[in-house]
Amino acid sequence: MEQGLKNYLVVTGGYWAFTITDGAIRMLVVLYFHLLGYSPFEVAMLFLFYEFFGIVTNLVGGWLGARIGLNLTMNIGMAMQVIALLALTVPDSWLSVVYVMVAQAISGIAKDLNKMSAKASVKTLAQDSSDSSLFKWVAVLTGSKNALKGAGFFIGAGLLQWIGFRSSLAVLAGMLFIVLLITMWMLPAAVGKMKSKPKFSQVFSNIKAINILSAARFFLFGSRDIWFVVGLPVFLYETLKWNFSEVGAFLALWVIGYGIVQAISPRLLGIRKDGKGPDASSARFWVFALALLPAGIALAMQQGWPQDRVLIIGLILFGIVFAINSAIHSYLILAYSHHDKVAMNVGFYYMSNAGGRLAGTVLSGWAYQTQGLVGCLWWSFAFVLLASIISLTLPSLKTSRGIANV
Repeated sequence: MEQGLKNYLVVTGGYWAFTITDGAIRMLVVLYFHLLGYSPFEVAMLFLFYEFFGIVTNLVGGWLGARIGLNLTMNIGMAMQVIALLALTVPDSWLSVVYVMVAQAISGIAKDLNKMSAKASVKTLAQDSSDSSLFKWVAVLTGSKNALKGAGFFIGAGLLQWIGFRSSLAVLAGMLFIVLLITMWMLPAAVGKMKSKPKFSQVFSNIKAINILSAARFFLFGSRDIWFVVGLPVFLYETLKWNFSEVGAFLALWVIGYGIVQAISPRLLGIRKDGKGPDASSARFWVFALALLPAGIALAMQQGWPQDRVLIIGLILFGIVFAINSAIHSYLILAYSHHDKVAMNVGFYYMSNAGGRLAGTVLSGWAYQTQGLVGCLWWSFAFVLLASIISLTLPSLKTSRGIANV
């Protein structure tokens, strides 16, 4: 277990470093291109390929990870992120919509290769653990990642104001390249690699629970990005007149808090050591609770309540409940999966996650431009409601494992 813990820490460290650059580049692109005069919908379109290629990457990446090993797919993702960062350091005259979309496509592939590899590795490295221990390992990895993504938002906004767009990208690329060299040296070659070479057709899950969970995940993460990706930062900058650092700091603190809640969610849910992890009933309860929040924020804003207070309080509550939902989902996908197929199951599952983010990103720009932030919130409510309805059909872990082993 000592070697497994060491590998887990290396994977987590690499994931942390990548996540900082992922959060930073998103904030840099949103704020800098808004400053250049791009409309909210045009800013959203810059992330279109980022999310679209995330769908493709998760579908192919799980299969690839099972064939060549998760450590190699993780390192490929880091290398591609370095390329994506450097690609945006060209002069402004080169930064057409198409060029930036291609650069963001590379970043999207990199992000999902890295995320799929890191999260699937947990099942392999913790394969002898109880359900509660697996939940805790997943919660710490996912929660710490999101906390650092929030730090990335702050770092991106701060670097933009301090040293400018291109210098910021160069600094981030250099930092990630050093981490890439370290992980290449420290990780063993066979993490997550299947003994037999899986066929590509095997990436499509035949487990009912994984298909249902993936569908719920699509709408869960779409509900967040509908108002968080473009609508919220632009609203804070344009309507509430916050500067870049204030926008970055606020979003960073939100994501950091969200990550902390994810990391401690086993304790919040009362999961005891060597006990059972959450089940389908937990997923159903918490997603229904989440549906109340975007609707409540939208109604409060429509009633003329102070917008800054409504958003701050609403975002805190939304972040807490969303983080618990995400932690439960991240655990369930591993709990429903077999050890030898975990990479492909996680890849399929995060393909749905990327699909939801793509839908949410496009809707975020369109809804904000046509209906304002309140419109984004009502779309968010609709997506959570659909996730709630889908979650009603989730089987229990005991039932799903019994069927899968037949």
